[in-house]
Order: sequence, then C-alpha cells, then structure tokens
Amino acid sequence: MCFDCVRWEQDDKWFGSLKQNLSLVVYNQFCKEVIARFKYRGDYQLSYPLAEMLQEKLDRLNYDFLVPIPLSPERKYERGFNQSEALINALGRQPLSILTRIHSEKQSKKSRNERISLPQVFQLTDSAAIQDKCLVIIDDIYTTGSTLRHAAKLLKESGAKEVTSLTIARG
Repeated sequence: MCFDCVRWEQDDKWFGSLKQNLSLVVYNQFCKEVIARFKYRGDYQLSYPLAEMLQEKLDRLNYDFLVPIPLSPERKYERGFNQSEALINALGRQPLSILTRIHSEKQSKKSRNERISLPQVFQLTDSAAIQDKCLVIIDDIYTTGSTLRHAAKLLKESGAKEVTSLTIARG
C-alpha cells in the first residue's frame, strides 16, 4: 500500500471505503501531455490505446460493473464527453453511470487539504443496481484520492460489496 492509501485508511471516516487503487503509470510530463490531449483538447481517439492498457489490469480483477466518475454538466459541455465513460466505451463495455456530481468546482484548482475536507461530492441514482456487487471506478488521474474515496464511500454505504478504482495515472 502506498503512503497516501495508508493515511486514508487510518482515518475512521474513510476506512474500508476503497479496497485499492491501481494506476497504469506515474503522472509525469509525458503523461500530463497525453491526458491533456485526451481530456481537454478532445482527442477522443486516445481512449482506445488507453483502454487497451486498462484492460490488462481489469483482466486481473473480479468485478461486476465499471463505474465512471461523473463530470458536472458544465465540464461535460466544455469537453464534449466524459473521459471516464469514453475509456469504458473504448473497452467495449457499458458504463454503469449511477453517480452524479453534486457540485461543479474544479478539483484541479484545490489543495490537497481542500479536496480531502470537501463534503460528499456525489449522489447515487440507483442503489438497487449495486447491491452486493463488486465495482471498479474508472478515472483518469489519482491525485489526492479524494474524488475516488468520495465515490467509493457512497457506493459502499449504498450496498456495494467491494469497490476498487483504476486510473490511467497516479499523481
């Protein structure tokens, strides 16, 4: 377990919400450019090679559904697509889009402490679909873990058996 995950697990509020996070690569300058092309400059075609890399990790996991991290309506309008959904679609799977975002402030502009201290940022649209299911949350970057932990906590509290996350990069 990395130091960041150990810190999260030592907090009673977050303990056990996320089984583990797996990331494909370290968030270096090259990765930053690739993700920027994909996420902010609309290069949707990058979802296919990224999905191939994700598939190698998914093959080692036991799961029922892939859950994308949702964007606020404003972010989705700006980008034209949700990068997490794009990755799941490129895998040839149907995303289980049961999370919606409560607020729309950009996480990338917040400090680690601001991200960790946020109240729940997601709501669930259908808890029946996840009862006793193993879920994998798909996202692009694990920075502080706040986004993934908020999502995992809500999914676990709503009946998911187990929640793992899989990201392209670890910041």
